[in-house]
Amino acid sequence: MSIKYCDQHKDCERQRLYRRFCAGLAALILLALLIVLIVWLLLRPSKPRFYLNNLDIVCINVSSSAALSVTMQATLAARNPNARVGIFYDRADVYAEYRGLQVTVATALPPMFQGRGDATVWAPFLSGAGVPLPPYLATALAQDETAGYLLVTVRVDGWIRWKAGAFITSHYHLRVRCPALLTVNDGQGSYGSNAGGGVGYFKFNRAAPCIVEV
Repeated sequence: MSIKYCDQHKDCERQRLYRRFCAGLAALILLALLIVLIVWLLLRPSKPRFYLNNLDIVCINVSSSAALSVTMQATLAARNPNARVGIFYDRADVYAEYRGLQVTVATALPPMFQGRGDATVWAPFLSGAGVPLPPYLATALAQDETAGYLLVTVRVDGWIRWKAGAFITSHYHLRVRCPALLTVNDGQGSYGSNAGGGVGYFKFNRAAPCIVEV
């Protein structure tokens, strides 16, 4: 057997071993992906459920230049409806909107893990100082106060992961929208005897489930 033939034979063997190694590695990857898919389909984790239990308006003021300053406290509850899957809340920011305009800075909730069937309650303060209102929004806010009803939206924006045993998913974007209907001066608006503010001037109407998107 010539030296040249031996070298070619060794090259063929190396190529054959390399192809077998690549095929085996690809099979292992496909098997792992298949196991993950089967586990996911069997568990089918549900998205968390959020509820807005209360919204207290501590103070609200609109300056002559249509700049809004507001402080409120939202009481939010979240429940994990899954019987076999936990939820990591890696990041969650809460803020308030009025007619699509963000009127408070985002308040970060502490990262946490929510076990199977567990519920968690947060009560963050939400504040905004000197938020410029477009003329149409300043007019709408005054009209809503006069009418006796004010609709504010509390939003949560964050990232979550699901955990089933040792398996943890990648991050999923969490979006929560909680409409909050407030009565102004017991629904009498700025025409009532308590017009001008004070304790109880804005009252949260009722607790309601939030709209959750993941």
